[in-house]
Amino acid sequence: MSNGNNRRYLFTSESVGAGHPDKVADQVSDAVLDSILAADPNARVACETFVTTGLCVIGGEVTVHNQAAKEALLNVEDTARKTIAEIGYTAQGIGFDAYSCAVLRVLHSQSADIAMGVDQGKEVGAGDQGLMFGFACKETSTLMPMPIYLSHRLMEQQAKARESKQVPWLLPDCKGQVTVEYEGNKPRRITTIVFSTQHTEAALDPKTNCVSEKARAEFIEKVIKPVIEAEQKLQGQELWDPKNIKFLINPTGRFLIGGPHGDTGLTGRKIIVDTYGGRGRHGGGAFSGKDPSKVDRSACYMARYIAKNIVAADLADQCEVQLAYAIGVVEPVSVLVDTQGTGRVDDAELEKAVREVFPLTPGSIIKHLDLRKPIYRETARNGHFGRELPGFTWEKTDMVAKIKGAVSASAVV
Repeated sequence: MSNGNNRRYLFTSESVGAGHPDKVADQVSDAVLDSILAADPNARVACETFVTTGLCVIGGEVTVHNQAAKEALLNVEDTARKTIAEIGYTAQGIGFDAYSCAVLRVLHSQSADIAMGVDQGKEVGAGDQGLMFGFACKETSTLMPMPIYLSHRLMEQQAKARESKQVPWLLPDCKGQVTVEYEGNKPRRITTIVFSTQHTEAALDPKTNCVSEKARAEFIEKVIKPVIEAEQKLQGQELWDPKNIKFLINPTGRFLIGGPHGDTGLTGRKIIVDTYGGRGRHGGGAFSGKDPSKVDRSACYMARYIAKNIVAADLADQCEVQLAYAIGVVEPVSVLVDTQGTGRVDDAELEKAVREVFPLTPGSIIKHLDLRKPIYRETARNGHFGRELPGFTWEKTDMVAKIKGAVSASAVV
């Protein structure tokens, strides 16, 4: 999205909570991945999960190299149940809970044909063909677009309010979206916040059998307001304006039946939520359940790392990076930098600098970002990007000096 003029327009992004069925599936897949990587950092894992009423199915391809990892595979059911319980599905009689759901494991070894292309001595070939994108912009402190950033923070706050019993009628399943008005490339104000959250009957108005106005007001005060005010403080910009923000809280009226009992969940169905909320492009590959030899995951992390360092270096106000790979081939088949008219350096010059400064082969990406660790369960909720947590190495801006140094002084506008 590049709007060099001062046209005013609206942009909306959504996020879903940890209890959303698709996110339950993502977290189970990444918890299984973590359990295996903890025992065997060189394991090959492509694990997908399906959840529905009373059932969790875990399937895919796994290749391990030691006894500890084999034992982790045998404990997949326990890993799944523990993850589901931590998300909050512990109450029996709601159609899906950690203790009574059936867990089916359908895992087999990775194709020898794929392994032949990936394992190439000291180097690692790409685990699949594909195109991967990364994005960064100066709209928030973590260089993420404001609508998706705020949507994720709302999900986090809902979980905090639920787990702490600050809002005792909340249940795990939820989703929301934030609409921001822009002027050119600048976010000016929040216009609409939509939030649908699963709840107990305590939130209902007995007269209408829908969520009461009192419950809606409590939700706005304890979940939405703290998030917007925190960002307002960081931005130094007026964002909390309840008279001019339209709040649509549980707009259908009520949300008693939720989680995998209300809707099936599947790994990899929330790829836009996982990335930039519709800002920039997406190559189509999902993240969760995949070990870092899969460039669907690791190259997207590297593309974000590159874009974020370019923006942090003040070489552009926003930046999109595309990397593309062929299965079994070490070097990327293409590298593209697009600053969407905001660059202080020609995009072609930035591409040369990126190739010079950043490691772009699958093996070097894994090494540089230290990806052979059990860090992935946490990525599977509240966004893979814009969260500066331990282990989220792709969020570091430690390459600013190098990327600046690689750009010719004469090329800077």
